[in-house]
Amino acid sequence: MAHLDWSHYPVNELKLVYSTLHAQLTLEPELMDSELMSDLQTHLQQAAKAAGVDASTHSQWAAWLNDR
Repeated sequence: MAHLDWSHYPVNELKLVYSTLHAQLTLEPELMDSELMSDLQTHLQQAAKAAGVDASTHSQWAAWLNDR
């Protein structure tokens, strides 16, 4: 399966989509294991790292995601 080229989308839009999907995990737990969610999270973690954010630290990751 071909993967999406996330670089075509503004990071702020991707953050919003990710945050919206993540907020629904309790209602739709299968999202947690979806390829889409995993690929999006990986892309955003790489973008965060490039911005100097330690995505493995929840507080830094959450602050970066919410600073749209």
